[in-house]
Amino acid sequence: MTGISRSEGPPNRAVRWWLFAVAALIAIMVLVGGATRLTESGLSIVEWKPVTGTLPPLTDAQWAQAFEGYKTIPQYRELNAGMTLAEFKTIFWWEWSHRLLGRVIGAVYLLPFLFFLWRGMLGPELKRRLWVIFGLGALQGAVGWWMVASGLTQRVEVSQYRLATHLMLALVIFAAIVWTLLRLADRPRPAASSRLKITGLALLALTFVQIYFGALVAGLRAGRVYNTWPQIDGAFIPSAARLFFEDPWWRNLFDNTLTVQFEHRMTAYALLALAVLHAIDAVASRAGTAVVRGAWWLVAAIVVQAVLGILTLLHQVPIDLALAHQAVAMVVLTLAIFQTERLVARRTEPGPERLVQPVGQPG
Repeated sequence: MTGISRSEGPPNRAVRWWLFAVAALIAIMVLVGGATRLTESGLSIVEWKPVTGTLPPLTDAQWAQAFEGYKTIPQYRELNAGMTLAEFKTIFWWEWSHRLLGRVIGAVYLLPFLFFLWRGMLGPELKRRLWVIFGLGALQGAVGWWMVASGLTQRVEVSQYRLATHLMLALVIFAAIVWTLLRLADRPRPAASSRLKITGLALLALTFVQIYFGALVAGLRAGRVYNTWPQIDGAFIPSAARLFFEDPWWRNLFDNTLTVQFEHRMTAYALLALAVLHAIDAVASRAGTAVVRGAWWLVAAIVVQAVLGILTLLHQVPIDLALAHQAVAMVVLTLAIFQTERLVARRTEPGPERLVQPVGQPG
């Protein structure tokens, strides 16, 4: 991700507040999506109606029709046979709220974006970046339905591969918006060694990997088995025969509940160790107050996240702990983005700032 040149003119405060609001809504969306998954609500709406689906059932006949649609899929027949209409409404509202929030985010992004374009308030580089983010957002809607469709015919839940893809795309969009927002801020750039920059980038990449493994754990319900710590399946490191019994071997990394939970644990340990080393290096190399403080905040957030993960596992994934674990994951990701952007940001020389004239206003 490259910097946004100051020659494009000072960014309007409204643009920054708009991006902040979109990022906050995406963070909320991720948590609502987590609650939708934990309450087994994601398959309660069996049709994709991007426009007409905005309205929920409003009459008894419409509720009955929606319930009958749910009764046709394997999840109802194998897991929820005999569910009452009142129980169905509970899971329906979770999924409907998740989809509605997605539509709200789309509108909150697109409408101000078009306004800013019309008023000429966005420079060329920023404009290109925001169009890319808009394209990713449109793709996310299709990926969401692709995920839901995987659980409507042959399975009683969505594919863990598609669930992880859906979550990771949401986080890529979130990260792109936060990064763009940070690049709009005019603040001093600290000097940092190449080693600090590399470990900062590694921390950000490893955070994404860890969240991806967490999504696989969620998709496989792997957090409801092997509920001991620090041992898993009777040992700190399970036997290779248990970790890699599926053929081909690489499928175990995504399909074997023991292997998926084990790799999620090991990546957490690696992430914490790297964060501590990064913080110590920042202090030792006198990288500056902002870098040192950012490094230790990241360590603290990862420790909290690890503790919440252990408690969630030991208590077999209660919804409150699971959502807290997911919320702090977003905090860790945000802090990793802040630290990485702070370290790799290019120094820009102040240049002449041109005024950006609104369309139709004489110069």
